[in-house]
Amino acid sequence: MSSSLDAKSEIDTQPSGDVQTVGGGAQRASSPAGARPKRKADRRKGLEIAILAGPAIIIFVGFVILPVIMAAYYGFFKWKGYGAPTDFVGINNYLIIFTDSAFHQALLHNGIIVVLSLVMQGPVAIILALLLNQKIRGRSIIRVLIFVPYVISEVIVGTGWSLMLQTSGAINDLLEHIGLGAFKANWLSDPKIAIWTLMIIISWKYIGFAVILFLAGLQSIPEELFEAAQIDGASYWQIQRRITLPLLGPTVRIWAFLSIIGSLQLFDLVYIIWGQYVASTAGTSTMATYMVANGRNSGNYGFGNAVAVVIFVISLVIALIYQRFVLRRDMAGAITEKEK
Repeated sequence: MSSSLDAKSEIDTQPSGDVQTVGGGAQRASSPAGARPKRKADRRKGLEIAILAGPAIIIFVGFVILPVIMAAYYGFFKWKGYGAPTDFVGINNYLIIFTDSAFHQALLHNGIIVVLSLVMQGPVAIILALLLNQKIRGRSIIRVLIFVPYVISEVIVGTGWSLMLQTSGAINDLLEHIGLGAFKANWLSDPKIAIWTLMIIISWKYIGFAVILFLAGLQSIPEELFEAAQIDGASYWQIQRRITLPLLGPTVRIWAFLSIIGSLQLFDLVYIIWGQYVASTAGTSTMATYMVANGRNSGNYGFGNAVAVVIFVISLVIALIYQRFVLRRDMAGAITEKEK
């Protein structure tokens, strides 16, 4: 009788979830309290994530990942664009790309566009954003006028500028009528100035996006900081240099990232204004125009896919490097490890 009471006492005093033993025999472990509702909540959370993110993941895989894989596959063939590729050439397409001087020039032009886009658009956009952030009359209309070129179709922009910049176009006629005929030039065909013509068009079109982005960044800076600095006797330019620009840094870095990637993939404006043949002689060709001219227009879609893969890899490497060394400070607190 005493031994049975002792065994019962041992069973009752053991914590929930441990294996209970009676006389050397094992019994099934009891489930911890609240474990079943927790598993149910985890399954429900996973289902919600799958329902919400599933369509986006499917679209991303179907329209981004799968085309990249297919382009990498077709890049090993000499393919006319229809039927199954059968003429396997291995890495010959890639060897041609890296040894072709035309591709080297296109890559150089992309690099020039990247640097000039940052240098020309960034400071001007910051100055305009600072001015439009002040309480001035008609600033809403000015904001709209600055942003309008960005929303205009590239086809319209390219066609309009190409007509105005012809040798007998509106720009040269205007210079002639105002007595500046000596400054008339072949804006589109002269290799010495064609790249600058392209940069002016790009800056005119895309600077509105930078201004709006910087204005949004300025709106996130607390007004109390400016008021405290004014009370301490700081001047307007000291406030901008010590407070505004440092706090606007994350927005500037994001804009620079978007500008770099867009410059590496620039195609439409160059192709519309200069075409597939004039772009290379005028010094405005890009990797994308090289891809179209030597791929689709030459009937060698396999080579064009190989160029597309090269552009993708170059853009990806630059994006990863930029994220690692430039955006690291902005993303440091965005992702935290799960607490154990």
